[in-house]
Amino acid sequence: MPVGTAATVKAMTPEAVAQTGAQIVLANAYHLMLRPTAERIDRLGGLHKFMNWAGPILTDSGGFQAMSLAQLREISVAGIRFKSHLDGSMHDLTPERCMEVQTLLGVDIAMALDECVRYPASEEEVRTSLRYTLDWGERSRAAFVSTPGRGLFGIVQGETRRDLREACANQLTQMGFDGYAIGGLAVGEGQKIMFEVVGYTAPLLPEDRPRYLMGVGKPGDIVGAVARGVDMFDCVLPTRSGRTGQAFTRRGTVNIRNARHAEDARALDADCTCPVCRGHSRAYLHHLSKAEEILGAMLLTWHNIHYYQELMADLRGAIAAQSLAGFSAKFDEDMAGGDITAL
Repeated sequence: MPVGTAATVKAMTPEAVAQTGAQIVLANAYHLMLRPTAERIDRLGGLHKFMNWAGPILTDSGGFQAMSLAQLREISVAGIRFKSHLDGSMHDLTPERCMEVQTLLGVDIAMALDECVRYPASEEEVRTSLRYTLDWGERSRAAFVSTPGRGLFGIVQGETRRDLREACANQLTQMGFDGYAIGGLAVGEGQKIMFEVVGYTAPLLPEDRPRYLMGVGKPGDIVGAVARGVDMFDCVLPTRSGRTGQAFTRRGTVNIRNARHAEDARALDADCTCPVCRGHSRAYLHHLSKAEEILGAMLLTWHNIHYYQELMADLRGAIAAQSLAGFSAKFDEDMAGGDITAL
């Protein structure tokens, strides 16, 4: 899912996002409840109309942002009381308010309120966060307004502690959510540990419901997580990297600001079908980036999102053909080869 935190995928129009093959985007309840407010978006016809996106929208609950961005926050069984990072106003984000905000936005997939601890955390901190996550998950389920086509996902927390992850997953599945997310990863624990946690957590979640790994990640992270049973992902990397001169390709990342691209007439990725690779050279993209032209960020972002969508389509095709292991091996081989320099 391309990330459209504040009702926009940065440097992209909705039409361009759709052309990449993206079928669903992510927005953030925390940011939208503060600005322009969920109530205003509701009065204007809902988030789909507001941002002109016809496809499904998933909203992160905002719990992580309320804790990571606020200057002052108090966490209790009731919920999260925090100070806005915009104007200092105080807000209460309870499971009930979290569901109200996402209902006002009119999104297709809402996320239950959870608490994500920072890594590493003590066992006491993790156990406390699990009590909140499970209690808030149950209250989110009770407060969620279920209508045809709308779903609510619960979030499995537990840091890197297997017993706590298993306990959280088991209790959430008993509550009966429409899908399940694995949260609290890609926060500094490293790929090896992340794969280990995903490897024992995903099989605990129902096979007939989507499994969503939140905030992940790099292409290699995605391929490895799919092999371990994950279906859905979101990450700011494709857009953030596009704004900082980094492109993702089938042979690794390319820093387009590097001087070696200044007279390189080749495409970013010879096998990519995006408009950027079909119509623009590395030399032109290098020029735009060095000149800090807005178009440079737009084109690199477009390519990156397209690349991620092609990667997901290739993974789906490999699964359908029962050749995922072979695809993964070829992916690793191509990435290990590195970018081919110009002759």
